[in-house]
Amino acid sequence: MRLSPTVRHGSALVGIAGTLVLAGCGSDTSSAATQTGTPAPQSTAAATPAAGTADPSAGGAYKDGTYTASGSYQTPQTVEKITVTVTVAQDEVTAVTVTGDPQASETRHYQAQFIEGISAQVVGKKLAEINVSRVSGSSLTSGGFNKAIAAIRTEAKG
Repeated sequence: MRLSPTVRHGSALVGIAGTLVLAGCGSDTSSAATQTGTPAPQSTAAATPAAGTADPSAGGAYKDGTYTASGSYQTPQTVEKITVTVTVAQDEVTAVTVTGDPQASETRHYQAQFIEGISAQVVGKKLAEINVSRVSGSSLTSGGFNKAIAAIRTEAKG
């Protein structure tokens, strides 16, 4: 794995991990709990299916459809939120859209980097395998994204 250069986030060191880590979750059949309410310092997520229809011929773990979830995450300045929409077909992500809602000016920059790079990292991957740690230099946004994906997995199984 190739390491990216050290990136400074304000005065805090953000890390030197690789650009993206995808972790397989194929044997993990548990689903993440959905939390709602006022954002807390921990990441939270809630999923809402936009449209989901079962595909009996696919025999997959998730229903085909388009799902939306919000995920929040803590930054040094504030709690930030993103909204994630994914389209799933035969357990695979065929499209992803992330919308940011930056509260801090520095967050606007990192969310924009994340939004620009996320599609190339998750489209074509199995929904069960998606778990990002850093995308295009943005590492904190990944926490909100992963929480939203966990909520989407739960919703898509239903």
